Amino acid sequence: MIEDKELLADIQDAIANCMKCGNCMEVCPVYKELNLESQVARGKLALIEAVLTGKVDISAGFDKRMAMCLSCKACADKCPCGVKADELILRGRQAAVKARGLHPIKKNIFKLLSNRKLFDFTLRMAGLFGPLQMKKLPRRMAVIARFPVPGLDRKRVLAPFAATPLLGQFPTTVKVSNPKMKVAFFAGCTINYVYTDIGQSVINVLTANDVEVILPALQHCCGTPVYMAGDVEMARAFAKHNIETFAQTGADYIVAACGSCAEAFKLEYPEMFHDDPALYEQAKKLAATAYEISEFLTDVLHFRTDNLGTVNSTVTVHDPCHMARGLKVTRQPREILKAIPGLKLVEMKEPTRCCGAGGSFSLANYEISRKINDRKIADIRTTNADTVATSCGSCRMHITDGLVQNSMQQECFHVVQLLDKAYQAGTNKK
Repeated sequence: MIEDKELLADIQDAIANCMKCGNCMEVCPVYKELNLESQVARGKLALIEAVLTGKVDISAGFDKRMAMCLSCKACADKCPCGVKADELILRGRQAAVKARGLHPIKKNIFKLLSNRKLFDFTLRMAGLFGPLQMKKLPRRMAVIARFPVPGLDRKRVLAPFAATPLLGQFPTTVKVSNPKMKVAFFAGCTINYVYTDIGQSVINVLTANDVEVILPALQHCCGTPVYMAGDVEMARAFAKHNIETFAQTGADYIVAACGSCAEAFKLEYPEMFHDDPALYEQAKKLAATAYEISEFLTDVLHFRTDNLGTVNSTVTVHDPCHMARGLKVTRQPREILKAIPGLKLVEMKEPTRCCGAGGSFSLANYEISRKINDRKIADIRTTNADTVATSCGSCRMHITDGLVQNSMQQECFHVVQLLDKAYQAGTNKK
């Protein structure tokens, strides 16, 4: 077996740049709840350093501590030395996978995920038979388990799987009369199988702006869940598949309605193939055309505002972590909301603070993620908004759970859904 320290040797200099100042303690959502040194970036980097010096091995405890991170990037954003702690912690996870392998549960889940046809069939079945297990709550897109489910907290509110995935609801190409351009829509797993209403709004908004929408039938998971778990090779396989699939569309641009998916195309795919010249160039070419939907609408398309109808609502915005600190996209969602007649935008105190979802983090650590989310919900409460807007399906689900748990009636939508509503209102008033 390769010695543990050899797995991390190439990041030794980057680890040494951490001056242990503790600024990360101020912003780490997990640390604020647990108050443990091992759960903040400084502590995790010290643990990696201990592996490098041979003081500790990559053990089950090391693996567990590396996993106790939301990958929210707040530590890197706050670091006065410019240490990208989130990336170094990810390298710690990758080293743990190489040394110990994936946790059996993750291994089986990722094995299913890697089989596109079987994954699609499984989630279609979940959509068809989900109502037998999940009880619908009296609010939009919210269900709760009827019976105990292993690994799922009984009181947790989820969103139902769709009876028909988004890619099954539309043709491969959604045409318009006089297209300004062609855009390939990367739906991602959450929108394709759960929040199809977000995907429908993306298509409605693009076609309302004379954009032809291509929905590649062979698109698959962006690979971010696998990549964040530390399995680089499987993530590269997903990335290669999507790069080749979208390169064949001939689209002018690629859009995603999820910050994490957009970040995969724009930032992670080129990085994954830095050692493969051909795929690196292909990934870079696609990255230059890839945008999160609100960024695309404002900065590239310059969406129509002359035909927007009134949406009487007071809205506050939650910025997903990979949007705010990964893509650096926060202005664009607000520009869209401010353009909608009748809509009042009220900012919460900390709109970029993590909601506690963190992809699978909230499944594995629900009680901690719930406490983190309670802080977000308390911030939302102070705004007196009737609607929460965000740009991430995972955030939408976790915030909805928090609203229900805190007996609040606000609804949570994707930003593009509110724009779609305004276009529909504009059409109806004619």
